[in-house]
Amino acid sequence: MIDPGRMRLLFALSVVLVLPDLARAEPLKVLTAGAFKQVLLAVLPQFEAAGHEVTWDNDTVGGLLKRIEAGEGFDVVIASPAALDTLGKSARIAGTGVGLAKVGVGVAVREGAAKPDISTVEGFKQALLAARAVAYIDPASGGSSGIYLSGLLERLGIADVIRPKAVLVHGGASADRVASGEADIAVQQISELLPVKGVVVVGPLPAEIQNYTIYAAGIAAGSRQQASAEALIDLLRSGGGAAVLGSRGMQPIDAELPAK
Repeated sequence: MIDPGRMRLLFALSVVLVLPDLARAEPLKVLTAGAFKQVLLAVLPQFEAAGHEVTWDNDTVGGLLKRIEAGEGFDVVIASPAALDTLGKSARIAGTGVGLAKVGVGVAVREGAAKPDISTVEGFKQALLAARAVAYIDPASGGSSGIYLSGLLERLGIADVIRPKAVLVHGGASADRVASGEADIAVQQISELLPVKGVVVVGPLPAEIQNYTIYAAGIAAGSRQQASAEALIDLLRSGGGAAVLGSRGMQPIDAELPAK
């Protein structure tokens, strides 16, 4: 008969040996802003081939903030520097985050449709005014491009004309509404326009009114997947990651975000 004390010791040793395996088996959870989703999906096969297991979800930057502040668990969040600053102040992420990429706002129309001349500010205005309906992200949803475009329409003096024919999208790709025929033109980050089938990207906004959104990565405070989180961020900032960014309409940046 085995001594009860010996049984307890053997059980304790088995737990010690199994726990590291359980920790390694726990997948890395990544939350990403929608504009960065295509980049993340492109690098995940390489990351997973190296032995990492990943779960992910996407939302607007505002949506991610609300979810995390409400207590949703994660290991890595990819959002704007301002969002990471907010999460840092509430001790949701460790440190200040790492810059990954920037992306500008562009215009898309349905495949086969005439491409408007948006090379000048006036040309962009006329394209919006001539459109039957204009699709863009609802500013109330917290999407960066929608918030910027709403203010831009005011500055251009055409907000009152465009609002009645606006097709507001609550997250996702506004170009889907162009592909379906619901709108004639979509305005959003270029990385969100490129993947949509049935549309073509006319080009970026003119330089005078262009707006770049920076995306950065932060690691959750207390994450048990610190090594995997750092490996993913390193991959996104590598030469291969830069090539993926370019093919998805983004430009790489290599910067540690300043502490605030």
